[in-house]
Amino acid sequence: MQKQIIFILLLTMIYINSTAQQAVGRKDLLSVTLGSQSVDEVQIKEITLSAGQHAPLHQHPCPVVGYVAEGSLIYQIQGQPTQTLNQGDAFYEPANTVIARFDNASADKPLKFIAFYLTNGEQSLIQILPASND
Repeated sequence: MQKQIIFILLLTMIYINSTAQQAVGRKDLLSVTLGSQSVDEVQIKEITLSAGQHAPLHQHPCPVVGYVAEGSLIYQIQGQPTQTLNQGDAFYEPANTVIARFDNASADKPLKFIAFYLTNGEQSLIQILPASND
């Protein structure tokens, strides 16, 4: 009887230990405040930029959040410092804000990112702007 109890306790300890090792991990990537922005739909897009490709000057009529799935990104909101984001990093593009740079940082590897467009009603997702002559 005592051996059975020890065996059951041993199995219980093994089960508890294996369950504890399978805990869910969470890593904060981004936290932004949308303010009074109303969102009634989320469109999720996987986007790939070729090696060395640069996105044109643009803005979005809705907030966009995303993360870099593969590669590195040179990212800049107009008037703010340039950032280099790597695989696993997240970004936020506020609605109606000029995105000065959104460039693949690699000359030989593609950039893949996932973008979440937080839309309100029927609207386009991007507006390409004329290049500035600064």
